Parts: sequence; C-alpha cells; structure tokens
Amino acid sequence: MLLKQGEKIAFCGVLCALSAVFVVGAGLFPTMTYALPAIAGVLLVAAVMELGKKWAFFSYVVVGLLSLLLGTDKEAACFFCLFFGYYPTLKSLLDPLRSRMIQWLLKLLVFNAAAVLLYLIAVYFLGLPQESFSVAGIRGEWLLLLAGNAVFILYDRAIGGVAVFYWSRLHPVVARIFRK
Repeated sequence: MLLKQGEKIAFCGVLCALSAVFVVGAGLFPTMTYALPAIAGVLLVAAVMELGKKWAFFSYVVVGLLSLLLGTDKEAACFFCLFFGYYPTLKSLLDPLRSRMIQWLLKLLVFNAAAVLLYLIAVYFLGLPQESFSVAGIRGEWLLLLAGNAVFILYDRAIGGVAVFYWSRLHPVVARIFRK
C-alpha cells in the first residue's frame, strides 16, 4: 500500500503511542515487566508490514526513547530497547534467508547476546542483587537463559502468527481507511 507522507507519520505515531503505553504501563503492573515490552514489540509488526523497515526502526527508536524518559520501570524499558523493540524488524530481515539453520542460529545468537547484556545491566547498573537469580541457594542464571531460549522460540513463532493475522485480517481494514 502506498501511503502519503502524512499518512505514514500518523500511522507511525499511533503505533508508537500504543507501544509506549504498553512499555510505560509496566511501571503500573510490576508483574508484567517482560510481557508488556514484548507486546509493544509485536505492535511494531504493523510498522514493518505497512511502512517498511526504515519506518519500523524509526518507531523502535521513538518508543525506546519515550520508554526510557517516561517509564518508571527501567528494566522493562531496557527489555524493549535491547531486544523486543527491534526484533520484529530483524525477524523480517532474517526470515527470507534460505537456510533455516542459519536463520535460527542468528536469531538465537542475537537473543542470547541481548539476554546476557540485560542481565549485566540489571545487576551492575540497576542494582538487582545476583541472589535474585538463585533458587533455593542454587545459582540459576544458566537455567533462566535456557528457559528464556524456549520462550524466545515461542515469541518468534507468535510474531510470525501475528504477521499472518495482521496481513489477512487487519491490513485490508487499514488499507480501506487510508484509501478514503
């Protein structure tokens, strides 16, 4: 769909506002520190599909800045900035690769690098005690990383499903709105 510049800005603005509300909302619902930034990232699938990768990346930057400036839950903002925000765009770049093994290797490499970086930020900059990663006195960082990889695979599949749903159900509605 070819949109005029003003329509692109309006659509992008709405997506950015919705995504920012989800990330900033993590401050109101502390148990949603991981889920709300993930949902905010999923919303950017529409930007990738309707506006392209450049606009989606711009949306990611805007939501990331708003989250860091307005959000009270800095951990949620870091999750969005360091992984969930750019992943839908990255996925659109990696999925066309012919080798599924290389696709998954790159996806898992990016996720694990982001997870380790988030852990280091949480412990050394946000002051989260390392003991909070232990269960019954046993350090569980590696178990959490392993569980995170399993959840990441589900998240990747979910984004694919959301993209299919968006294109089949919501894209025609968006196209009709902008044709008027």
